[in-house]
Amino acid sequence: MDALTLLHERVSVPRLVGPAPTAEQQQAMFRAALRAPDHAYMRPWRFMVIEGDGLDALGEVFGQAALADTPDLSADTLARYQGLPLRAPLMIVAISRHQDHPKVPVIEQDLACGVAVGNMLLAAHAMGLGAVWRTGALAYHPVVRRGLALDENEHILAFLYVGHPAGARKAVPTLDVNEFFSRWPAES
Repeated sequence: MDALTLLHERVSVPRLVGPAPTAEQQQAMFRAALRAPDHAYMRPWRFMVIEGDGLDALGEVFGQAALADTPDLSADTLARYQGLPLRAPLMIVAISRHQDHPKVPVIEQDLACGVAVGNMLLAAHAMGLGAVWRTGALAYHPVVRRGLALDENEHILAFLYVGHPAGARKAVPTLDVNEFFSRWPAES
């Protein structure tokens, strides 16, 4: 697949099945992440790779977070929270690491981490894998932060779910470029 086709055809794949990406596929994704633009070469990111029993352990953390918010949570709803990490055979938690720098504000550090996630999505698609970037309230929950032992300067930017597509990929939406891009100053 050439680079432009890859960029033009990538879509999120929310329904994923095993097996998990191979070690070689994971390394290709990780290498792609580390090529993200990074002002001042700060490497303002780190990534947790979770699979196997780790997904169950993360599900327990998600369940604890849900119970912290709603102590009388139904058993079915608790089980749903605990099962969230099991939506794919591999999860990568992308963590932005804010660092003091006179020329690189934290927004640029978050953007660099976000591009690293985007690069992993593209790499997964290039290898025929499926992937979807999720966040939601759990990405910002203090129980999840503690459960993953995040430092004070660290913030979850993505739960990247990766596996094999469970069925056909959805069609690539057709967007009109002119709805999003304009010339400035406006031509008369």
